[in-house]
Amino acid sequence: MFADLVILNIGSLVTPYISPPIKGEDMNKVKTLSNAFIAIKDGLILDFGEGDYGKYINKSTLIHDADGKLVIPGLIDSHTHLVHGGSREQEFALKIAGVPYLEVLRKGGGILSTVKNTRESTKKELYIKALNSLNEMLYLGVTTVEAKSGYGLNLETEIKQLEVSKELNMMHHIDIISTYLGAHATPKEYSGKKDEYIESVIRDLKVIKEKDLAKFVDIFCEDSVFNLCDSRKILSEAINLGFEIKIHADEIVSLGGGGLAVELHASSADHLMAVSNEDITKLANSNVIANLLPSTSFYLNKDYAKARQMIEQGCALSISSDYNPGSSPSENLQFSMQLGANKLRMSPSEILNAVTINAAYHLRIDDKVGSIEIGKNADLVIMNSNNLEYIFYHYGINHVNDVFKKGQLVVQSRELV
Repeated sequence: MFADLVILNIGSLVTPYISPPIKGEDMNKVKTLSNAFIAIKDGLILDFGEGDYGKYINKSTLIHDADGKLVIPGLIDSHTHLVHGGSREQEFALKIAGVPYLEVLRKGGGILSTVKNTRESTKKELYIKALNSLNEMLYLGVTTVEAKSGYGLNLETEIKQLEVSKELNMMHHIDIISTYLGAHATPKEYSGKKDEYIESVIRDLKVIKEKDLAKFVDIFCEDSVFNLCDSRKILSEAINLGFEIKIHADEIVSLGGGGLAVELHASSADHLMAVSNEDITKLANSNVIANLLPSTSFYLNKDYAKARQMIEQGCALSISSDYNPGSSPSENLQFSMQLGANKLRMSPSEILNAVTINAAYHLRIDDKVGSIEIGKNADLVIMNSNNLEYIFYHYGINHVNDVFKKGQLVVQSRELV
């Protein structure tokens, strides 16, 4: 069978190869090929290797010369708050002064400030803002994104956010996996009536399901937000309705959100900067992915998650940007990866597994993306490097040269096509 496209002269091809979830010491294992090729047919990987590629080429086959550079799978940003209105630079001085985030939230700032902006934004305004962020992510090598709602805190605006994500998924090169996060905070109109708001979220779950607007349901399980009982109630109903679930867990206070994620068989427990040793053990004995967000720790000047302890105890880790307007206002997953090396003390191979196959696993798309494997989507990134280590050593820049999405060249020579 002839290929539609052959990428050749790949100096170093690096990819996960172990079936996910990749846990513990296996996270440091990747496959590396030199002077390699990738043959692509109908947007899928037809073959790859170090051998002869001539049998895949005819007069109509396109050739792309990787010029001796590094090729890795398309990056997956598996925790973002992509669609939102406005920004929160007015809170930046409070952050620098050390005002705790939960105190800002109690005063009507934080999430509630973005809720106001998102409710007041038109669908077109939200679409254009999110589109610009997606273009930036693609330029940085991201080919799949998880996008949460959670800045509406009422059914109308939550639907507006999720519809924007759905429309962007249909027109943009990046694949978008949507998550309903109605339980992100208690809105002002329900002040002092959190239980009533929880019931409204549960009612809204049925509408979100009927409209097929989200694959996952998430909740901010945190002190002064939603406790374990609240979280169990909402997430259990989500499971009953057929949703997969995720949990913002143990970000600021150790409440036991990581353990709840294991109890409810969540696909991921996210943040985990304050997770207890007991819950690390529970996560290690499960297939729940510990989704770490080091850019949030960086921006909030908070402690970083205990990645080394998690890996040594046998957890499966992923890394995401947590792009959002308050605690991680950056679309740059590469910077999150570099923080994973410098602050989480993860190896380049561990980080590659974390932003590809393990991320794909907890988004439940690892049969299609996350590794360079025959039959999977040809989501590929050519980096301006001849080895994996260099992209962590030389930090703070974009290392992407070219990006392919399902075999289509969408970034060429550092420019969007």
